[in-house]
Parts: sequence; C-alpha cells; structure tokens
Amino acid sequence: MQFAGQRTDMALNPIGEPVDILVRMTEDIVPEPDAVLLTGITPQSTIADGMREVEFLRHFTQHIATPHTIFLGYNTVRFDDEFMRCLHYRNFYDPYEWQWQDGRSRWDLLDVVRMTRALRPDGIQWPFDVHGKPTNRLELLTGLNQLDHAHAHDALSDVHATIAVARLIMGKQPKLFEFLLGMRDKRKVADLARTHQPFIYTSGQYPSEFEKTTVVQAIVDAPKKQGMLVYDLRHDPLQYQNLTPAQLAELWRWKKDRTEPRLPVKTLQFNHCPAVAPLAVLDEASQARLQLDLKVIQRHAAGLRAMPDFAARLLEANELLEGKRQASFLANEQEVDGRIYDGFFDDHDRQAERVVRAAEPSELGSLGLDFHDDRLEALLPLYKARNFPQALSADERAAWEDFCRRRLTTGGQQSRLAKYFGRLQDIIAKDTLTQHQQYLLEELKLYGESIIPAAEDF
Repeated sequence: MQFAGQRTDMALNPIGEPVDILVRMTEDIVPEPDAVLLTGITPQSTIADGMREVEFLRHFTQHIATPHTIFLGYNTVRFDDEFMRCLHYRNFYDPYEWQWQDGRSRWDLLDVVRMTRALRPDGIQWPFDVHGKPTNRLELLTGLNQLDHAHAHDALSDVHATIAVARLIMGKQPKLFEFLLGMRDKRKVADLARTHQPFIYTSGQYPSEFEKTTVVQAIVDAPKKQGMLVYDLRHDPLQYQNLTPAQLAELWRWKKDRTEPRLPVKTLQFNHCPAVAPLAVLDEASQARLQLDLKVIQRHAAGLRAMPDFAARLLEANELLEGKRQASFLANEQEVDGRIYDGFFDDHDRQAERVVRAAEPSELGSLGLDFHDDRLEALLPLYKARNFPQALSADERAAWEDFCRRRLTTGGQQSRLAKYFGRLQDIIAKDTLTQHQQYLLEELKLYGESIIPAAEDF
C-alpha cells in the first residue's frame, strides 16, 4: 500500500528527493485491520491517491531500481522483499532481476544491528522490552539514541530512521559495518560456510538471551536452496548420534508450545544477506557476554566430525518435513497468486511477459500468446482486471466478479471477509480506542461493505 525510499551515497548522505508512493488496493483484497491502525493508511486513501500496480512498477524500474543500487531496509529481506517479488510476479515482471541484475544488490540492517549488539556494542545505547529482554525494534533503538523517528511505521519515516541507525553503526563500529556490507555477496557467505570450520552466525531464530548470536558449523548443502544446513555448536551433537531420520524430523519440526529442545539445525541461505563472520572476530568480551566457551565449541565441533552419517540422516529428515510442508501448502493456497515459487519461467515466457507489459489494455484479451507455463495464462486476466478495470468486456467483468466472490467468501466463517469483519468487531469492542482509531475502523467497515459480492451477507 505504501512504498518509500531515499537514495544515498555510500557515506549515507541523501541524494535527491525521497520517494513516497501509495499503491492502489484492488477489490479482491481485504487489508489487515491491525496494520491499518498502525499505519493510518486506509484502502480508500490508496484508491484516491495511489498508483495502479503496473504504474508503480514502471516507475520503480525506470527511476528507482537503477544500476548498482543497493536496496537497504530494516527486516526487508524477509518481509518487504517478499511483497516486492510477488508484486513483480503478478504483473509480468521477473520477480528477482530488480535485486541482482546490473550490479544491483540488497542488504538488511536488522541482522547488522543484532550482530553489532552481540559483538561490538560499545558507543550505542541498546533497548530492552518491558520484560527486560533485549529488543532491536527500530523505534526503540532510535528513541534511546536520540535519532529522529517522528512517525514510526510510516514508511518514509522508517526510511529516515533506518538511514540514521545505519549512520550510527557506521560511525561507532566502522570495521564491522564495512565487513557486513561486503558479506551481502552470497559468494562470500558461501566461501565462509564451505570451509566447514566454526563461524559466528546472528539470526532472529536464535535466543535473545544470547543476543541472537551463536557459533555454527556447516554440515551439508541445503536441498533445493542456495545455502547449507548449519549446526549450533552450543549444543552437544552426540545426543543425536543414534536418532533415526524420523526422530530427527520430529525434533526439528516447529511447534508453538514445544517443551523439549528443538533440533539445533537451521538453513543458512546465502542470498538472504545473513550476518556471519569468522570465529576470529569473537573477542574475549564477546565470549563472556554471549556465554560462548571456545573449548566447548571445539569439543562439539569434534563431535560432529565423529558422526559422518549425520548429514545423510539430516537430509532424509528434511525430506520428511518438506513433504508435509508441501502438502499443507497445496491444501491452503491453490490460487495462482500464491504460486510464485513453483519455478522459473523459460526464455519463451520471459519474452511473452515483455509483450504483455508493452500491450495496450484493449489488446490484452487478444494477444494470442502461447505461454509454456500455465501460471501466466491464469495471471493474464487478473493482471488486466486489477490494472485496467475500465477495459474489461462484459464477460471479463463477470469472470472478475466471480473470482473476487470466490476469493473473499469461500470458507464460510473462515473466509477472508468473515475473518475481516470478525476482527473489526473484536477491535471495536475495546473501550480504549482513540477518536482517530474509531475513524479508521469506520473507514475499514465501509470499505469491507463496498467489496461484499452481490447476494452475500456478512
């Protein structure tokens, strides 16, 4: 709904004017009410002031994703970038080229902040939550260090805050900052992991009590991914030496209310800008702060080497888990919008995508393109309806309305619209709402009512 950014030079000095764009919400979408209360952006405001998706992507491609741009954000690799890839995919652009082609790259400041806090915290004030646990929320970090962040969760304000935090770390810990900037290159990450020597790894999946940081060792290449399975050397691997693949899979599976320790193995994805560093960076102060005993680490690393069959059992366990994940995915997300990761498009279809992007709206129904991938065939009428609704024929309009009806109402009380109105009622029932929040909720209610398909009742 909102895209914002500010180009800088490598010293983080602003270049040109900032970008702040609303993207129009389409009528097959219901927003998350809690998110709207956080941002203050209503669907109506995007419809009144926003660009169509295709307009935004033309602007993004021509003026924002210029050669050698580094896209930097705060938790963008795992969150914002997913939206950007899906936006490109459903509008007949390659989902990935914007982040690597023509010298472009991406980086994520969140893990840089985490590793700085873990290894080189001096000179920066570090926040804790109300329970006394370490937290790296952007608005708390900026507030404690007296950095300007007037409107947290507004995209442009968050952009300025991210630049300020990056400048803070660059100034206080320049060597670590420059090192991690270089490690956004997936080849450098792979080179470090494939030494099969212990190295430092900071990730949101590790406990906050140890500043999200541990020492790991790569075990084996991750199936179907540019990465490796790595083992957390805080834990003795010999406790797993006699477990079957099925037993390993059960320990590895994520459970909300897990009581037993989870298998300390995760996937290090080379192209996700992970915060990794050689073990030599771990000075004595950091060892004490993170409760990392190098003698224990080396003993556990030796234990891994004494289990030559562990890698094969892990791969088999991973296959068991992936089979269940795939079955769940197919059961819950059949729509073409959710099939971005089904595979890459071939050269024939990539050329066909260029034809679609260049076509006039009135031509989209008669291009006669012979797509090799059935996803593109299914996406084409949605692309036309979302971006050029005025160009729909009567039959196309009827098909679009039927699509919206099925998407919004299938599932009865578990449908998108039912959950949307249910959440609105839950929020409205609270007696702590401000006048502005009440206004936002009324707007959300009106928007939901405006997209209810005919003959449906919510």
